[in-house]
Amino acid sequence: MKLMPALSRFAEGVAAALLAIIFVAFIIQIALRYLFNWPVGWTTEVSLLAWLWLVLWGAAFVLKDHEEIRIDFLTAHVGRRARIAMGIVGAIGVVVLFSMQLPAAYDYVSFMKVEKSSYLNTRFDVLFSIYLVFSVAVIGRNLWNLVQLLRGKDPAVAPPDQVSSAL
Repeated sequence: MKLMPALSRFAEGVAAALLAIIFVAFIIQIALRYLFNWPVGWTTEVSLLAWLWLVLWGAAFVLKDHEEIRIDFLTAHVGRRARIAMGIVGAIGVVVLFSMQLPAAYDYVSFMKVEKSSYLNTRFDVLFSIYLVFSVAVIGRNLWNLVQLLRGKDPAVAPPDQVSSAL
């Protein structure tokens, strides 16, 4: 078994589990409120936290580069070499900016250990730690893209076997 497909399936499984948690919490919230006249707040908190983790986890590990929504009005009208040059500048910019914000983000997430969620009583540093994982993944992905771009490959272009599924 290859490592990358297994990790990809694991990441997709985590995203699917988070989506299931959101759905189940939503159904429980409706049932408790409208069937038993017992409104509870923890279901909303679970849904919001699972959504936060789902979005950042998915952006970090599930979404492929060619599946991202891009504003390509500049790159669509230039040649391959110019597109790769723009990609190099963009990747360097993302790596630099995310690297610059990482220490402050870590300090902030670490500081949030003094606060706890209202219903689940979970420390905010644990809840918001996904942002640090996301930031490191963005840096790593853009470093990988930079290497690919310097080799003359454009990672934002869908592989030929995935063109129809990307549309």
